[in-house]
Amino acid sequence: MVRKMTLVEKVNVTTGTGWSQDLCVGNTAPANGVGFPALCLQDGPLGLRFVDHSTAFPAGITIGATWNKDLMYRKYKAHGLEAKVKGVNILLGPSMGPLGRTPASGRAWEGFGADPVLQAVAASQAIKGIQDAGVIATAKHLIANEQEHFRQSFEWGLPNALSSNLDDRTLHELYLWPFAESVRAGVASVMCSYQLVNNSYACGNSKLMNGILKDELGFQGFVQSDWLAQRSGVASALAGLDMTMPGDGILWLDGKSLFGPRLTEAALNGSLPMERLNDMATRVVAAWYQLKQDNQTVWPAPPPEGKGGPNFSSFTDDKIGLIHPGSDDKTKAEVNQFVDVRGKGNSHGHLAKQIAIEGTVLVKNEDGILPLNKKGSSKKRDAASKYRVGIFGEDAGPGDGPNACPDRSCNQGTLGSGWGSGAVDFPYLITPFKALQSTFDNETVELTSLLSNEIPVKSPSSLLDDQDLCIVFINSDAGEGFEAWNGVRGDRNDLYAQKGGDKLVQRVARACGKGTSSTIVVVHAVGPVVLERWIDLPGVKAVILANLPGQESGNALADVLFGNVDASGRLPYTVGKSLSDYGPGGQILYYPNGVVPQQDFSERLYIDYRHFDKEGITPRYEFGFGLSYTTFEFSNLTLAEKKPKSALPAPRPDIRATPPSYPTELADPSTALFPPGFRKLKNRIYPYIATVSDIKRGEYPYPKGYHDKQAPSPAGGAQGGNPDLYTRHLVASVSLKNTGTRKGKQVVQLYVSFPDGVVDTSTGDQIDFPVRQLRGFEKVELEAGESRNVEMELSRKDFSYWSRGLGNWVMPTDGKFTISVGASSRDLSISADW
Repeated sequence: MVRKMTLVEKVNVTTGTGWSQDLCVGNTAPANGVGFPALCLQDGPLGLRFVDHSTAFPAGITIGATWNKDLMYRKYKAHGLEAKVKGVNILLGPSMGPLGRTPASGRAWEGFGADPVLQAVAASQAIKGIQDAGVIATAKHLIANEQEHFRQSFEWGLPNALSSNLDDRTLHELYLWPFAESVRAGVASVMCSYQLVNNSYACGNSKLMNGILKDELGFQGFVQSDWLAQRSGVASALAGLDMTMPGDGILWLDGKSLFGPRLTEAALNGSLPMERLNDMATRVVAAWYQLKQDNQTVWPAPPPEGKGGPNFSSFTDDKIGLIHPGSDDKTKAEVNQFVDVRGKGNSHGHLAKQIAIEGTVLVKNEDGILPLNKKGSSKKRDAASKYRVGIFGEDAGPGDGPNACPDRSCNQGTLGSGWGSGAVDFPYLITPFKALQSTFDNETVELTSLLSNEIPVKSPSSLLDDQDLCIVFINSDAGEGFEAWNGVRGDRNDLYAQKGGDKLVQRVARACGKGTSSTIVVVHAVGPVVLERWIDLPGVKAVILANLPGQESGNALADVLFGNVDASGRLPYTVGKSLSDYGPGGQILYYPNGVVPQQDFSERLYIDYRHFDKEGITPRYEFGFGLSYTTFEFSNLTLAEKKPKSALPAPRPDIRATPPSYPTELADPSTALFPPGFRKLKNRIYPYIATVSDIKRGEYPYPKGYHDKQAPSPAGGAQGGNPDLYTRHLVASVSLKNTGTRKGKQVVQLYVSFPDGVVDTSTGDQIDFPVRQLRGFEKVELEAGESRNVEMELSRKDFSYWSRGLGNWVMPTDGKFTISVGASSRDLSISADW
């Protein structure tokens, strides 16, 4: 197909048509001569942005908190199916960057947690799910995009974005790990991030895209830019960028693409080798074929050739609307067909509820106050009255509705999602108050509510004094940096509850039942929240961290509160006692420290629990922690060696697959002119040139060494890297028993501690390691009294570190690895050495 394409068709395939020029957030133009359609790219990792009749799933951080691989896959399979039925070719998710270096990061909630293995497992399952549905998944954002402040040129009043500066080992062992697993899972697209990496824009960084992603990790798909993340033309194409999005150049809606006609000119004048343009187009077309989108029975051609393509508009909710809303074309058509994609009987809503349930983390439960009884309790202040329950906090109620602000960019009502391009329109949002109201038995329970964070000074005694139980709802919101709310410009300003939430808890906990009744606190948040202002108050008996639960928020919470299901969520991050507990590397750079702000990742591997462990800091609640309504016991850890230790992986496989080859002769410039009588729309990106007089062939000033043949990375050789990295070396087996009185779920977590005294012989460096690193997990459901043997496989990569001297993974062969298994990163009850 690519061989038959004209020059301008190849450019069409690799260039967006411009923001809001068509119906999706990203659109390419077709190659009509060969039957390749326009492609629709749509956000995002949570659900389908700007799309009607679709599901508002729980956010990535909630999915991570489930620690449930099956739910991870099923969620994204459903997500992919919704995209497919809406006519979306390329789904802009999952997100695995930010990883979670900074707990206040505005977009960390889009990913799965502050650990590379947890992120990698979830991302891999997500990609398999999306692509099993026939939709191209996008692994994003490559790489080290860990805060919103200064992430993008001009967005913060500076001409340049921030530079994330990190060493090679940190890159490989932390931030690249989920991308490696994504490529290994067969992801068809990767999105490069806005900011600079080591002072080179990520979307123009040849080391990242050509050297690491395409060579070392063996990525076979296409690299697309984040929206306006491209900062150069030919240079970015040479560096490995395959598709620019949304097509505009340096500024939104400027109609001046850095690809488009500039790419056509570059090919015609010899600046861009035709081999590279052919490769760009091939990668896009190959992804399309790989996902079987050439099947016109399933993927009919868009109009006018067929009735396929997107059946929604990102830019209007009306049935009839502009087909090119960002242009001067006033042509209208039916742009919203209101196709319901939520599954038969709202099956996707039921799935969203299950995810929210398992992503709800119980962190405190004194005196076994939970689960609650729908009929209340005999322990009440007035034996002659009903059991009195008070619900407090704006976060329990509807506020002005879940879609009151664009892209959910305000904190009002109950918090179900963060804000930005990763958010979606809620088809509905079940509030906690509504769910509790319908669950408590109104014949035996009297429910009162104050859905506000402000308790009136002269409130009636029935509001607090007469309560037998108080439930308080607070939250903390954040999102993408293009929106701001109440002084929060993407990244949170601190880790405390917002809108006076801490004061609300204090007031209620001290006054509930005149200080004799119990208080339960529920926190909805985008990430860790510091709880120290009230966590040790005597009245606070239970605390639930419900993360971002999506549309089924209240129903899921009620099921956990009333014990219809076990409390089985586990923390995908560490809850510290202060923001400073996370160390210098855990802080947002709020003020620029130069024309090009510099953020040095000098903490290296030590983020989140790794930092707490290294510095001996006691967190409030550790990574992986969560309580259950039953109890579990670990025993009989055994290690079965499948392959002995050896320092280096097998040599890179000598794969001699021949890539497709095409003619490289330059086209006649006249073939790239606008066709006679062609109507140009304002600000729309076209591949055509205006005149052949602009084409002057000559020598492009390629970087020194560009034409030198590069030795392939020894760490490469297959999708995900050298296949020997994934060879089994050890199988750990542990017995898990439910020692409680009811059915429940436990997350079996496996951590590896490396030997002491490791020296890299290639550099003489003393290699330091985190105290422990997550390397595997399984979520297991057991009946009361039931036992099960749980096995987890460990690969060469799990026991290796990245050697900057060798540019390869190295396994220490001297000393002993310690394999520890337990219920959290600090509750590892059983261990063995290898």
